Amino acid sequence: MTSGDPAQPPRRVDRAGIVIAALLGGLAAVLVFDARGLSSTAMYGMGPEAMPVVIASGLALLAIGNFIDALRGNLPARESADPVPVVLILIGLVLLIAIIGFGGGFILATSALFVTTSAAFGRRAILVDSIIALVMSILIYLAFDRLLTLSLPTGPLERLL
Repeated sequence: MTSGDPAQPPRRVDRAGIVIAALLGGLAAVLVFDARGLSSTAMYGMGPEAMPVVIASGLALLAIGNFIDALRGNLPARESADPVPVVLILIGLVLLIAIIGFGGGFILATSALFVTTSAAFGRRAILVDSIIALVMSILIYLAFDRLLTLSLPTGPLERLL
């Protein structure tokens, strides 16, 4: 006799989850390795190498949790793969790098990434998203440039501000 619970099929090891855990762990290792190469200019306290190590620690925790859940078979079932959102985000990242690389500046580059990412999530209001992206990018640029006195890549729009 059973206790009233329907019999559940045994869970299998999620191979894709293990691959994802390994990739997260690898990315964490690359960040730590890269942070070791940064020269510390701080006389005391934390230098510029601290933040990549903090991010790597978070990625390592995610990798460990993902690995455990993958071994137990506790990861949620994945939907069928639709490459269009991934391709749109990759296009946005390429645009971000290209715009900054060719001197377009932070505002245009971030706006391009925002619009392609919103399209990847299914939003089709490209004109409205472009306006929202420009306003947000300008506000972020002003906050970093004027309030925090941190420099961001400059382009034609940033020179107008």
